Amino acid sequence: MTGVYVHIPFCIRKCPYCDFFSTRADEAEMEEYTRRLCDRISLCAKKYPRIADTLYFGGGTPAVLGEERLCRIYRAVSEGFGLAENAEVTLEVNPGKKDISFETLRKCGFNRVSIGLQSCNDNELRLLGRLHSSSDAVRCISSARAAGFENISLDLMIATPSQTGESLKRSIAFCAENGAEHISAYLLKIEEGTPYFAMKDSLGLCDDDEQAELYMLAVSTLDEYGYRQYEISNFSREGFESRHNLIYWHDEEYFGFGSAAHSFIDGRRRHYERSFESFYRDELIDDGEGGGEEEFIMLGLRLSEGISFEKYRQRFGRELPEKYRKRAERLVTPGFTVTDEKGIRLTKKGFLVSNAVIANLLE
Repeated sequence: MTGVYVHIPFCIRKCPYCDFFSTRADEAEMEEYTRRLCDRISLCAKKYPRIADTLYFGGGTPAVLGEERLCRIYRAVSEGFGLAENAEVTLEVNPGKKDISFETLRKCGFNRVSIGLQSCNDNELRLLGRLHSSSDAVRCISSARAAGFENISLDLMIATPSQTGESLKRSIAFCAENGAEHISAYLLKIEEGTPYFAMKDSLGLCDDDEQAELYMLAVSTLDEYGYRQYEISNFSREGFESRHNLIYWHDEEYFGFGSAAHSFIDGRRRHYERSFESFYRDELIDDGEGGGEEEFIMLGLRLSEGISFEKYRQRFGRELPEKYRKRAERLVTPGFTVTDEKGIRLTKKGFLVSNAVIANLLE
């Protein structure tokens, strides 16, 4: 499997919690950025002949580019690398007063939409600095459905200011009632340098125990609605897992294009800095070798399937070292891991403290 990620660093307005590389949309800059992206994709495709199984447009808010520019970039990938017949092609969008033309995008070849809902409660959306309402979200979902999109993912945030267990359950019910095939539900993280970081003491944020309760509530409620947890923060109906994100977690190859985008090709990890200039000059930073044993374990343990002994043998040509099995077995009794003849995986309790558990396993 090979994926292609395209970073679109433009937004109408930056949310106060956001730490991704993005800036306000400017028509001239967006046109120049699109042209540079298409050129870079074409040149890279000549150097690395691959067929892409997934194509993902993330940001920022990729939809602000408009359907014409997005389709130009899609064609650059399709004509350069080539897209597999059943390729998953995802566009991130935010609900708004005016939707992008989903009909045009569907005809172009896009077949999956990831919508930044975050909450269905309008007071929570205001506190998050979001520009949409719950009714905007309903209209956005309906527009995508009418255009023929049969794979829609909704984003939810957990432990946001003013959120309660009941309001979180309402948001999950909203997703299910609107037919979402996939839900990403992740804990709010306060990043240094954001407006939320500067005002964190006045936001009335949850403590660690309250965050844990809300996370576990989300997991159990999503399960009740038929959404299977397949990764720490991702849930789906059967067959609707994000194939692009699975490429990351299975430690497989992907190309990243655009400012701040990362790549993993031919065993090496590289990235562009968080600036337009470095991308325009094609100044890729070499992060060194990737795909090693510890990286494979670390990424694989984010998944509900965990680390398969068979997949480890296929990847490295040997058995998983006994030291990892013994460390995992020590964490069975406190309820963080499960070990059996197939492999090692984290429990739902283990997912809550995954960084610590994985660090313990890798030591």
